[in-house]
Amino acid sequence: MFTLAEVASLNDIQPTYRILKPWWDVFMDYLAVVMLMVAIFAGTMQLTKDQVVCLPVLQSTVNSKAQPGTSGKADFTTVETTTAQVEEASMRTVSFGSAPTVTPDVPLSRATSPQFQPTESGQELKKEQKDSLGRKTNLDFQQYVFINQMCYHLALPWYSKYFPYLVLIHTIILIVSSNFWFKYPKTCSKIEHFVSILGKCFESPWTTKALSETACEDSEENKQRLTGAQSLPKYVSTSSDEGSPSANTPMITKSGFKFSADKPMIEVPSVTILDKKDGEQAKALFEKVRKFRAHVEDSDLIYKLYVGQTVIKTVKFIFILCYTANFVNTISFEHICNPKVEHLIGYTQFECTHNMAYMLKKLLISYISLICVYGFICLYTLFWLFRIPLKEYSFEKVREESSFSDIPDVKNDFAFLLHMVDQYDQLYSKRFGVFLSEVSENKLREISLNHEWTFEKLRQHVSRNAQDKQELHLFMLSGVPDAVFDLTDLDVLKLELIPEAKIPAKISQMTNLQELHLCHCPAKVEQTAFSFLRDHLRCLHVKFTDVAEIPAWVYLLKNLRELYLIGNLNSENNKMIGLESLRELRHLKILYVKSNLTKIPPNITDVAPHLTKLVILNDGTKLVVLNSLKKMTNVAELELQNCELERIPHAIFSLSNLQELDLKSNSIRTIEEIISFQHLKRLTCLKLWHNKIVNIPSSITHIKNLESLYLSNNKLESLPAAVFSLQKLRCLDVSYNSIAVIPAEIGLLQNLQHFHITGNKVDTLPKQLFKCVKLRTLSLGQNCITSIPDKVSQLLQLTHLELKGNCLEYLPATLGQCQLLRKSGLVVEDHLFDTLPSKVKEVLNQDTSIPFANGI
Repeated sequence: MFTLAEVASLNDIQPTYRILKPWWDVFMDYLAVVMLMVAIFAGTMQLTKDQVVCLPVLQSTVNSKAQPGTSGKADFTTVETTTAQVEEASMRTVSFGSAPTVTPDVPLSRATSPQFQPTESGQELKKEQKDSLGRKTNLDFQQYVFINQMCYHLALPWYSKYFPYLVLIHTIILIVSSNFWFKYPKTCSKIEHFVSILGKCFESPWTTKALSETACEDSEENKQRLTGAQSLPKYVSTSSDEGSPSANTPMITKSGFKFSADKPMIEVPSVTILDKKDGEQAKALFEKVRKFRAHVEDSDLIYKLYVGQTVIKTVKFIFILCYTANFVNTISFEHICNPKVEHLIGYTQFECTHNMAYMLKKLLISYISLICVYGFICLYTLFWLFRIPLKEYSFEKVREESSFSDIPDVKNDFAFLLHMVDQYDQLYSKRFGVFLSEVSENKLREISLNHEWTFEKLRQHVSRNAQDKQELHLFMLSGVPDAVFDLTDLDVLKLELIPEAKIPAKISQMTNLQELHLCHCPAKVEQTAFSFLRDHLRCLHVKFTDVAEIPAWVYLLKNLRELYLIGNLNSENNKMIGLESLRELRHLKILYVKSNLTKIPPNITDVAPHLTKLVILNDGTKLVVLNSLKKMTNVAELELQNCELERIPHAIFSLSNLQELDLKSNSIRTIEEIISFQHLKRLTCLKLWHNKIVNIPSSITHIKNLESLYLSNNKLESLPAAVFSLQKLRCLDVSYNSIAVIPAEIGLLQNLQHFHITGNKVDTLPKQLFKCVKLRTLSLGQNCITSIPDKVSQLLQLTHLELKGNCLEYLPATLGQCQLLRKSGLVVEDHLFDTLPSKVKEVLNQDTSIPFANGI
């Protein structure tokens, strides 16, 4: 038997999962409990009182009567009861501890007569019973007990004996079937997670208090934008006592935010709506809902399992009804028993009565009635399951009532669970839908962000950059805090990895702001903010993954001076450059593009007449088409780095105003085209470093105005005399080549101020080198130099001397005559510095206190 605790444990899931129990499941659970009670009651009655009472059928009576048609239909009026029968009946009555039972084989006159007293065999009956008829049997009490036990198993139909246990088994199967989807490993984790999230969403302060207040702000903003005549306090007060947003509760009316262009901001202390703890919990709920949706929407196992268990219950109902109905008539009070033990008791046939027959029959009819009701509910459940597509759920009604137009429809198991919740209470779905809305999430983020990033905290993050400008760098925030726009003295604003960045009209307060960085941050601006940026912004850095991330308003900043674009402009998906027209950028002077271009975008030519500097840094993609460079007649600085160029592009020779050319990190092997640079009269700086150049042609002498020549990290083995004919040369960098000799002609470069020959094979220094008295920087490290001539003292303007990595044994004492040289500018090994005289060391160490003095 089951204890009450074990029976009660079957319904332990009810409090947890009640929101997923529609009315038919709840009703079927109650029916199952009633059926369980019927089984327990019938089983208890059967164990305590169930028995049969049998009397023998005398042979003479059997022969004088017609054979009975059916079991339990024989006429017992002719059977006479003897004194022994009465005595046996009395003894059975005593043995079972109950009142005497009147059986059909005893005549009515005998049933109403008083108790017989036991007498000896052959004693006469009392006077009032002399008229009664009966027959004597030769059975004692033990034989009657034996016959009763045998006939209980032989005469009774099996259903009369096992009916309570079958009811119990069927009921348990139905209970298990009803709750199987809550316990199946593949579904229970999802259901538990869903119920947990749903409960937290229902009770979250964001859905009760904060949501209505923030919705009022947006409603007020929209109304001010449309009418411009309403005041804020009229719509700020809302009722926080309501359990969920209703039709008359102001809600956010649009999926995206649109700030008013007339007013910079709405003066509402939104940070007081949610405290920090509630805000963090609400943000965590949004993340949980997002992940749960992604996990559950990809399958429909819960739906199939629920349909399967409903079909099983329906089939079970049909099966129980079919076979049970056939056994209703088999439960009878009277039965004929033929135990075939005549050799023991002398009788072949017995008439038996089943004392629990009427009770069991009534319980069976009650059970069939319950099963019928249970089955009709199962059929209704199947009708509900297939009447509408339960694997799709639309929040259309919720969107209408809550004014959230961006709540997405859901599918599969997620949709089915919401349909089940609606059967319990649609209020759950309404409140849960709030956490599927991006508008709601963005508003929550904005409130939490403003609560966390106050003006004082932002002020602590402001720093000074290399240009001595006040700079603020915000990284990986959910949005741009409102307090940022109160930093009116800010010069540079960097926004990085802020996908929901919005620039309101308050930015117009930042009159010093001239430089803006958007790193993977497709910022949105309202009209008033755009007007301010269009008139005041001078420098814009945009870093992106795809060209579609570049905000459209960037192309309309007519007063922009510098534009830096870093990202993929040659998207394989588009098969073309995605830049929009730049012709509106009429004042753009500097364009910096770091990408993977195969050609210069035609749209760049829209601003070609205005550009003075063009920088293209490729990622190693070969830049093939360069004809559009010819249109950039005003370009003074041109950088084509890492573009896999093998020769100097001919289009460059048309840039008559070019002053600086940088072809760093390409694959240039020969520079014979350098003769065409004679047409570039203004060219003063030529950077051909990090290439594969083997020699320098003598035609380099035609670049008369060249002042800086960078040839480091190439494959040069010598320096031709033509290089030293460039009288205006002030900087010569030939570091990290294979040069073994510094030509004596170097003394001709009287204007040379910076000479770098680090990382070569030089072993001696020509005396003519020290005729370049204007030298300030002399880099001779990582060579094979064995000694430094004393004439180094002639370099009176020398401030930096690199000698580390040579074969020097000592340093000349004349270094002390280099008046501007200090120890910080002398790069040598420590042991070489120790070879200098102490006085020279003192002179070189004089700079140790100077930086501190200057710093103070």
